[in-house]
Amino acid sequence: MDEFISSEKDETFRDSIATINKDGKRNWIYAQQPKGKLYNARSIVSIFYLVLFFTLPFVRINGDPFFLFNILERRFVFFSITFWPQDFFIFGIGMLTFILFIVLFTVVFGRVFCGWVCPQTIFMEMVFRKIEYWIEGDASHQRMLEKSPYNTDKIIKRVSKHLIFISVAFIIANTFLAYIIGTDELFRIVNEPPSRHIGGLIALLVFTGIFYGIYMWFREQVCLIVCPYGRLQGVMTDKNSILVAYDYLRGEPRELYKKEGREGKGDCIDCHQCVKVCPVAIDIRNGTQLECTNCTACIDACDHMMEKVNLPKGLIRYASENGIANKEKLRITGRIIAYTSVLVVLIGVLVLLLVTRKDVDATIMRTPGMLFQEQEKDVISNLYNIQLINKTHKSVPITLKVESGNGTIKMVGKELVVEKESKAESEFFIFLPIEFTKGRKTKLVIGVYSGDKKLETIKTNFLGPIRIKH
Repeated sequence: MDEFISSEKDETFRDSIATINKDGKRNWIYAQQPKGKLYNARSIVSIFYLVLFFTLPFVRINGDPFFLFNILERRFVFFSITFWPQDFFIFGIGMLTFILFIVLFTVVFGRVFCGWVCPQTIFMEMVFRKIEYWIEGDASHQRMLEKSPYNTDKIIKRVSKHLIFISVAFIIANTFLAYIIGTDELFRIVNEPPSRHIGGLIALLVFTGIFYGIYMWFREQVCLIVCPYGRLQGVMTDKNSILVAYDYLRGEPRELYKKEGREGKGDCIDCHQCVKVCPVAIDIRNGTQLECTNCTACIDACDHMMEKVNLPKGLIRYASENGIANKEKLRITGRIIAYTSVLVVLIGVLVLLLVTRKDVDATIMRTPGMLFQEQEKDVISNLYNIQLINKTHKSVPITLKVESGNGTIKMVGKELVVEKESKAESEFFIFLPIEFTKGRKTKLVIGVYSGDKKLETIKTNFLGPIRIKH
């Protein structure tokens, strides 16, 4: 998309990124701690998010998890509704709807998601970065500590920071694992001897190492290198998208602040506070950039400086390119209408699929390799397998009835009961008088019942003798 440009139209900053120096090595960023209304608002949002993140796996309704993403057992629980592999198409449509929502949201509001509710941003800026500020001080103190020789003070601060980082990463890893394997299995891994859960223990240590490595060292590189969302923003945003933007019409030409003699000068006093607080060290005055996560730290910093020099706030603010260049308000474009229409249709399909979703799935097949058997009194029998998946939170007794012809069913073994949220398999015979068979294959309709309630109707073939007509 077109970018906001400064009066000098200098685009050389796009030839490199702030996190890599001229030698191609990592340029460590010491971001100044933000302060202001938006930072306080983000802190409140983060607290709510963190409480939700750390408590959601432990929330249960009627003894069942509220949320679970068990890839190993291919069992997914969302809002206490269990989804099995047979429901994957519903999950796929749900993910497609979510992706489209992100696209639509980005078209209108830019990267608000990245700055306010992205897990990477929240944990980095609102947890680990705050711990760092608490132990090592603000950006200037961190630089001094880095350059200072190792003494008692530096060792204590560094060891304390790393131990706390590892501890927090361990807590996050436990919670993350609870989303995958469930809290019951997690408690067993924690409480029982490690020898019984070698795989779970290794997974816990690996996740701890990953989270520690990300928030201790990799940091903003996740957004720049790993996350595809930032790279797609140029495709999804346009001149009407709301972004964190610098009002270059008002701010240029910039000059250091002077009480007098500012005629013909812009409101930007070139204090570089917006750069100092930026966690990716960009200069927002250069325009929209790939690295920007719209965290609003520069807005708070600029507003604070504007207040100090008695100039209007909002030099850096949420705005669109057209809003700044042409003083236009946000308007609904054809692309927004198109995305919204598709989103409404997908939500409708998703709701329909959820409403019509079966509580019990049944699959009936003739036992492979088995021929029909002739019984007494001109009766033919076939052996069948039945597989059942119970998606509900209670046990379901199952009975089968032949609803076409004059057949009867006899189960092999005990009565068929499918336990809650589990699978069951069994075998049964269908007995059919030979007079009701129609050649080699006879179409049968079998009703799957739980008590008097029909759960499903299944069609199958009944194998019989070939009857030769004379």
